[in-house]
Amino acid sequence: MPDLAAAPLSVSSLVLRSRQLEIDAVHHLASRAALVDVVGQLIEGLQRERGASGVYLASKAQRFADLRGRIVQEVVLLEAKLRAEFAQHVEPAQGATAKALSLMAWALLGLDSLPALRSQIDKQAMAAHDSIAAFSHLIAGLIELVFHVADAAALPSVSRQLVALLHLVQAQEEAGQERAMGALLFASGQGSDAHQQRVLHLIDAQERSLRVFSEFADPALRTRWEQQQLAPGMAQLERLRRTLCVARPGAALDSNLSDAWFDVSTERINALWQLQVELVQRLREDCAARILEAQQDLQDSRGLLRGLRDNPPQRTHAVDRFFDIAIAPEAVPEQAASAHAGESASLLELLQAQSARMASMEAELEAARRTLNERKVIERAKGVLMARLGMNEEVAFRVLQKTSMDQNRRLLDVAEATLSLPDLAFAHPDRKGDKPV
Repeated sequence: MPDLAAAPLSVSSLVLRSRQLEIDAVHHLASRAALVDVVGQLIEGLQRERGASGVYLASKAQRFADLRGRIVQEVVLLEAKLRAEFAQHVEPAQGATAKALSLMAWALLGLDSLPALRSQIDKQAMAAHDSIAAFSHLIAGLIELVFHVADAAALPSVSRQLVALLHLVQAQEEAGQERAMGALLFASGQGSDAHQQRVLHLIDAQERSLRVFSEFADPALRTRWEQQQLAPGMAQLERLRRTLCVARPGAALDSNLSDAWFDVSTERINALWQLQVELVQRLREDCAARILEAQQDLQDSRGLLRGLRDNPPQRTHAVDRFFDIAIAPEAVPEQAASAHAGESASLLELLQAQSARMASMEAELEAARRTLNERKVIERAKGVLMARLGMNEEVAFRVLQKTSMDQNRRLLDVAEATLSLPDLAFAHPDRKGDKPV
């Protein structure tokens, strides 16, 4: 590879440097994709451990003891894998941001607390709901890291893939929480209004996340997901959902259904996980192909210069036509455009085409950014309610969601209104924790 740092300023050195920067950007994206892959594996493992631990506690250690033990062993290996990946991303060459390093530190803090959490579960020294909340708290931080790493990618061409990936990750976590809450209810043997409401909210949240995924995913992945909705397990999952959600609070539930619920929920989560694996793999393969192509171009400096000469800026075509002695000046641009059919368009057409392309690209990027920003606004609003009213994350989201339904407003509008309220507008929540007084 040419020594770009020692090269004097010239056309060739600038072209080579431009291509090298493109390669660096793709390398960083590939590195981030590798990190997302490892974080995703740990999240999937923690989700399984969360579900098994909830059933173990809710059934008073009568169910899932062996399964939980096997899952814990697998997750411990995934923890070590993530720590090794973090060590690589600390290096300056990886382009890690201060925010990413802070989120990595937070994740390590959570992983360090897992042995104590597992010990409490072993001793049945905590409620099933509390164990689910503890695992969800850790997973939420890991998902925040995925969001930040993906949002920091500097290649607009992969924006659609990244938006699809982020919402697929979110949908999988919402499905994992639903599995855990439903398993808790069945294993406990009785209905609970609060837990049933959580299940309903999680079903709704999954649908929203998956709608965005379907909008931004490529057609092949979208078709695969639609086909998976027709699997026999989905019909059974819907029947079990109805059983859970229509039961009266305190009414008896068949605890034997906890295994069936866990299995069909896991089947659906595994389908989401396979889509995530394939999406990340496609992203990594795309990065590898682009790096290889760019590196081959980098070795061919003459080819790069030839490409530069053969592809001048679009505006130069119109100028060349204007000064072509074979064309009357007054014929520019309309007559020149017709006289040179098949060549570059007129200056006006060039500007119009360029504007159309830029508008289309900007609209696509803006849609991706808007989707990400809306989620960030909702997360900030939840944080405000948690900080000012002492709510936990779930209650804060329920307040926003209930206000959205009661007022027939978008969740985003409610979140923005919450952020705009002064401190004096907040008081302590009522006893149910559903809304501010």
